[in-house]
Amino acid sequence: MPTKVENWKSEIYGNEIREHLMEFAEEGWDAIPEDEHDAWFERFKWWGLYHQRKGQESYFMMRIGTPNGVLKPDQLEVVAEIADEYARGPVDNPEFGGAYCDWTTRQSIQLHWIKIEDVPEIFEKLEANGLGTQQACGDSWRNIVGCPVAGKDKHEHIDAWPVAEELHETFKGNDDFSNLPRKWKVAVTGCDQGCGQGDINDLAYEPATKEVDGEEQLGFNIRVGGGLSRKEPRFSRSIDVWVPPEQAADIGAGMSALFREYGDREDRFNARIKFLMDEWGPEKMREVLQEEFVDFEMKTAGENMRESYTYNAGGEEHGDHVGVHEQPDGNYYVGLDVLVGRMGVDDVYELAELADEYGSGEVRLTQRQNVIVTDVESDRLDEFLDEPLLETYSPDPHPFMRGSIACTGTEFCSLSIVETKNRQVRYARWLKDNVELPEGVEDFHIHLSGCTASCAQPQIADISLRGMKTRKDGEPVEALDIGLGGGLGEEPQFADWVEMRVPADEVPGYVENLLATFEEEREDGQTFRDFVAERDEDTLQDLAEAEETSYEDPYMHNTKMTWYPYADEDEMGDSPAPTNRDGEPLAPADD
Repeated sequence: MPTKVENWKSEIYGNEIREHLMEFAEEGWDAIPEDEHDAWFERFKWWGLYHQRKGQESYFMMRIGTPNGVLKPDQLEVVAEIADEYARGPVDNPEFGGAYCDWTTRQSIQLHWIKIEDVPEIFEKLEANGLGTQQACGDSWRNIVGCPVAGKDKHEHIDAWPVAEELHETFKGNDDFSNLPRKWKVAVTGCDQGCGQGDINDLAYEPATKEVDGEEQLGFNIRVGGGLSRKEPRFSRSIDVWVPPEQAADIGAGMSALFREYGDREDRFNARIKFLMDEWGPEKMREVLQEEFVDFEMKTAGENMRESYTYNAGGEEHGDHVGVHEQPDGNYYVGLDVLVGRMGVDDVYELAELADEYGSGEVRLTQRQNVIVTDVESDRLDEFLDEPLLETYSPDPHPFMRGSIACTGTEFCSLSIVETKNRQVRYARWLKDNVELPEGVEDFHIHLSGCTASCAQPQIADISLRGMKTRKDGEPVEALDIGLGGGLGEEPQFADWVEMRVPADEVPGYVENLLATFEEEREDGQTFRDFVAERDEDTLQDLAEAEETSYEDPYMHNTKMTWYPYADEDEMGDSPAPTNRDGEPLAPADD
């Protein structure tokens, strides 16, 4: 039997949701029937709106898709204006203020505290400037990700931006692919660093050469079935297919149609292509694709370029595009580190101004939650690097700052178990001030995800943190599972989970002790990832002890049961929600 979500989708889904969304916006929050909240909130996702969690009724998160992370000139300023005017809630975040933008691990933008009544004005402003929220969430093609400096990078074999752009234009709003069994995540990589992260996507295009009619041609090998969520991570697998750029969209159509027809609609937990890949295997996947969904003879895989991948590989190569890099045209792009991917709105305005003053106005977002200013002329580079904003968002950050990623957490997310953003900020600062990295370690990744949904991609970090609960001194406290040794690169591997339910205030002490053991026992020049890989499970569990330090954590209470973790009065009963279009508390229905 189809799931309840499939039944909701069979009634109203895809582009037709917009008309209903606009009607609710005109009539206000109360117009959404209370007994239909779950159905409508599921549908709204297709237009980039997630209802925020319990205690924050009538507020939404809005996700703006930016294909391949590309924000064209003037678009960032538009995002800042929308955040400034529409994304302010009843309580400020103590680290980031009242309005801010979140850069995500899929090169998108998230805004919070959005009122449904404001959606029409927001949509109008976004769409007038070439931006949108369509399919930023929901069971369809999600934001296309890839190398954030495609077309401007000396490390690329092939410019992947035209392919990513074509996929975006072909499948966004396309009714034939608007209702898939679950989300459909696609990565396009053209460089030798692998920063498209095709290994963890449903469908991946990776650079490869193929001899065609006696000549070597550049194109893409196809991989299928990657993903991290549900404690069942998978790396994508080759299906022995190579395509030239001009056939990339045809393969995208064929693969997503295959998923549409054969994906599991009776169990949403199994409704991902990675589980169909488990069941079928690569050979059958290719066979069905060829026989039922592609009308030309597919070529076998070419010679891939994965052996050169360095992204998040655990060595000296950063691969995250932070820093100063020369473009092929002689200009420069400058990657700026944004701690946990969140930037206050005043800083977003300033970034947009600097990008326009020193570059072409274009800004790009990365899968490491960072930003890149492109096209900076060489004779203005030093002046740009001296700008005060770059003291906060450094192109040369400390490794603990550079490697910190965090998901939304209990601040807004109903799935999260623990507070994440402000905690990871505090972790990074404490580690920077108190812990010395072993000699030669310049790249160290700590990813904090509030639950098993893996939005912070913890399984591919040096240290993986996953939200849990435990008891300490007889009291319930927030806690984290700890994993070690994950990463991508030439030989990707997932983290080994070695410690469970560590109280959150003892995690920095664990990291400090772990790095001391690493420094003492490592071989000359050995990377942390290799150090972990050569040890068995029992040895890994004995590497370090968690302990209290000078680090203090203000979020040890059960933040999931607060209406907002940072409110002075944070109990559910203190929430002003739901509120009307002006943010004023609505009177109870029986008043």
